Amino acid sequence: MVAFADLNISNTNDKKKLQSLIETAAHLGYSTVAINHLVEIQPKKQEIAKPKCVSDLFDQFPIVQGTSKPIKVLNRLTLMVSDASHFRPTSELKSYDIVAVYPKTEKLFHAACMTFDVDIICVAVTEKQPFHFKRPPVFGAIERGVFFEISYASAIKDSTMRRYTISNAINLMETCKGKNVIVSSGAEMPLELRGPYDIANLGLLFGLSEGDAKAAVSTNCRAVLLHGETRKTALGIIHTTKRMLPAAEGQDEDREPPVSKKAKVHTV
Repeated sequence: MVAFADLNISNTNDKKKLQSLIETAAHLGYSTVAINHLVEIQPKKQEIAKPKCVSDLFDQFPIVQGTSKPIKVLNRLTLMVSDASHFRPTSELKSYDIVAVYPKTEKLFHAACMTFDVDIICVAVTEKQPFHFKRPPVFGAIERGVFFEISYASAIKDSTMRRYTISNAINLMETCKGKNVIVSSGAEMPLELRGPYDIANLGLLFGLSEGDAKAAVSTNCRAVLLHGETRKTALGIIHTTKRMLPAAEGQDEDREPPVSKKAKVHTV
């Protein structure tokens, strides 16, 4: 059975409203959701609060439709930055399961694709994209294992936003060829949520192939979570190992030792 995920459920201080969102997601068949904490980074130093433990939010999580397992709830942080220098990897970021960034300028988009230590790059859906997607930064992000996110809740609310969402999504697909894309809700109310198969069909409208559209709500979301785990635990250390060969009979003792080999390390 394919596990579906919605990695963008808007956070709210209203506990009942948040619980209703998660219950609706479970009823629709999602096995994993992420509560999104949106933070706008100011020029001056700003501390990012650690998220509340999800187990403290509810006494019991709802059961996923069609299974006997409770839905998995994660914490996500989305940073809105006005300058690339404002983004600083801190220990607080490691307390979130997923870290996303919402770049509003081409310069920030390039920095997010090439250097920011994040899991998701959000694509604008409420306004016309102010710049064109270029292949070098997009494929740089794909090579680093970073994913692009399109949210659909705004498209449900307003016809103008719907045009922006579809237009920006198609422009992205023309550049990334459907690779490393996830589709999430960004829902603030239960009525804005749609089932995973409906979202897969919506992905076709965004320019995704049938396989990529289904992956955008399933396997690609799982890859985002694995990337988040790597981001939280990676130390960036290069290990050097020396391969010891058994001494052959009559081998010259003055012979040079085997060359050390360095293990290839991928930095996230």
